[in-house]
Formats: sequence, structure tokens, C-alpha cells
Amino acid sequence: MSDSDLSSNSAGTESTPPAGEPRSITPGERPAPGTPPDAERLATVFVELSRVIARLRSPDGCPWDRKQTLKSIKPYTLEETYELLEAIDSGETSAIVEELGDVLLQVVLDAQIGADAGEFGLIEVIEQITRKMVRRHPHVFGSEQAENVEDVSRHWHAAKNAEKSERQSIFDGIPAALPQLARAARISKKAARAGYDFPRREMLFDKLQEELRELAVELFDSETVPRVVASIDPAPVPDEAVTDEARKQRIEGELGDVLFVVANIARRWGIDPEEALRSSNRKFEQRVKYIEAALATSGRRLEDVPLAEMEALYQQGKREERSRV
Repeated sequence: MSDSDLSSNSAGTESTPPAGEPRSITPGERPAPGTPPDAERLATVFVELSRVIARLRSPDGCPWDRKQTLKSIKPYTLEETYELLEAIDSGETSAIVEELGDVLLQVVLDAQIGADAGEFGLIEVIEQITRKMVRRHPHVFGSEQAENVEDVSRHWHAAKNAEKSERQSIFDGIPAALPQLARAARISKKAARAGYDFPRREMLFDKLQEELRELAVELFDSETVPRVVASIDPAPVPDEAVTDEARKQRIEGELGDVLFVVANIARRWGIDPEEALRSSNRKFEQRVKYIEAALATSGRRLEDVPLAEMEALYQQGKREERSRV
């Protein structure tokens, strides 16, 4: 479909946008990549959302919304972000649309809170992010050239460094509230960009073994971990609690070092460690739910059956997963 196939004004005449400017689409049309929403419809629905949020914050609005501050709303913003990630993982369009709406709600509500305090408003938020995206893409909106992703990254960080010239450390700007595994990857990436990184990524496995030996010293008083074959056959042995606080802190430190190296391995192979862990958590959860569902057919629960039966069902569910791939 060409640009001239679509009407773009209220008079019903055809028009083509200026060269380099993407045209908007009408409802129901499958858009070409990079096509923005219909401007008139977007303005209508976005203004309506803004009015709804403003009304909720008004003196005759909702008591809960009125009392919110930028600080009090933080947990909800984080929760909605994680729910969006889950929806994306599910692949269900309706769920993604709903959760994107919830995230957008948080942005508009935060901006309204800022406006009510006389500090900033939604227009400033939108204007600033628009200017930033244009400024950080000089290869699209300016005269710079970008032949590959590496060129894009170079332009992006050059623009970002120019904006953030007041920063004292390469780590300034990394959110402290990030999940720590994701933050580890961001920290090491920043250091690597400055040249502080192993010359070869394979070296990280030697570093991992070093950190595991140091952890073993704290756990077993030896660099060698006792060889115990993974099996469900032996009787359970209760875990011995670490009561010495100093030792507990040392173990925590060494375990943290192991996780930091694992995050580095993920980074060097282009894997998001947070996403990898999220995937493994989801996989394990689904397999245990399979066990629960299988036991429920006979009116039993996990607590009612021996480990051997649970493991057999776990492996059965695993085989069924693979057969569907």
C-alpha cells in the first residue's frame, strides 16, 4: 500500500507527508514499520486520559489518588512494570495492551502529581523525552552516519556523556533500585566501556572458579567442595544454620562475588541475566504447577507425596514440554 492509498485529512482528499516524515495510520490498518498513531485520535484519547487522572486528583476526586506523592506511588510503578514484563512473556496481546495501559497510567499520574505540586507537568515530560531521543539519534535526525549497532551505541553514549557532563563517576546514573543482578550487568558494562574488562570473555570462567573456591573456603573450610552426587535417594539432612554473624557476612560477600561474575558472563555473551533468571523461575514454577495439577486429580497435594513421586512427575512434565517444542 502506498502513501497515496490513504486519506489523511477531514476533507477526504489524499495527501503525502513531507519526505522523511512518517505518516499516521487509521484504526484497523496494519501499519508499516515506524508509522505513528493517527494524530487526531491520539490527541483525543490522550487528552481524555489526562482529564480522568486530573479529575481523580481534584478536590472532589478520589481520596486515594489525592493523597499520593511521587514517593508513595513508587511501589505501584515498579509492580506495574513487572506485570508488563509478565504479559510480554505470555505473548497475549490483550494482556500486553492492558499492562502497557497501567504503565502509562503511572506516567500520567506521576506527571499530574508533579503539576499539582507546581514542579513540572506532563507536557514538560513529553517535550524533554522527545528532545532527548532526537539528540541521541544524530544518525537519524542529524548528519551523523551509523552503519551498525556499534555506531548507534557510540552516538548514543557520546550524546549522553555530553548531557551528563556534571557526573563524577562512570557509574552515576545507574538506578540504585534496579534488581541487583541487572545492576551488576550495568555496572560491569559501564566499566567495560571505559576499558576495564577482561581481554577475552572466556577468562570469566577462570574467575568464576576462583570465586567458587573462595566461597567453598567459607562454607567448608576448604577450597574443595565435598562431592555429593545429586540424587533424591538419601534421607534428607537438615541444613545447619550459620550462627556466627561475621562468617555469615563473609559467605554473603563471596556468594555476591560469584553472582557478579555470572552477571558478567551473561553480559559478555549478550544475555540479560535478569531475563535469564526470570525465564528459569517461570520454567521451574510451571513444572511444579504441573506436579500440583497431576496430584490434584487424585485429591492430593505436594505435602502428601514422597519426593520420589514428585520428581517422577517433574521429569514427566519436562518431557512433555520438550515434545511440544
